[in-house]
Amino acid sequence: MRLLSNVIANACKHLTVGGNLQVCIAGTAGSASYRKMATEVEKAQAAAPEGDTIFGKIIRKEIPCNFIYEDSQCVAFDDVSPQAPVHFLVIPRKPIPQLSKAQDEDEPLLGHLMNVAQKVAKQKGLTNGFRLVVNDGKHGAQSVYHLHLHVLGGRQLQWPPG
Repeated sequence: MRLLSNVIANACKHLTVGGNLQVCIAGTAGSASYRKMATEVEKAQAAAPEGDTIFGKIIRKEIPCNFIYEDSQCVAFDDVSPQAPVHFLVIPRKPIPQLSKAQDEDEPLLGHLMNVAQKVAKQKGLTNGFRLVVNDGKHGAQSVYHLHLHVLGGRQLQWPPG
């Protein structure tokens, strides 16, 4: 039994404990330690609402990304951590930090983002529906302070969402 626990302790990479993803850091025989990885809510609590973001770097093509849609106002790409069979983001080129910070003059852009979301959803075959999610602020679990629409679909989504 001790041999089996040593093998497990030294070989593990990721474990789920209590619904949270854990990272196993192998130690000496039988003494592996575990560090809890941040949930989206924890990321949101730690996120900085000012400054450059990963989305700004993606838009400027400083970080490689395969755009599934691109025009002069926005881009769309698949989420790197999909929460549904189809999960993509629609992001304005204009760096609006969060929806609650949008101005009246942003109204045409906000409508454009939703229009692009439905066009790309149709291209991706989401004929039975999809969900748009906009996280706003810490309590809305916003972890990147550059406005973005999550488009999720490809399965029956549950209600209430959160």
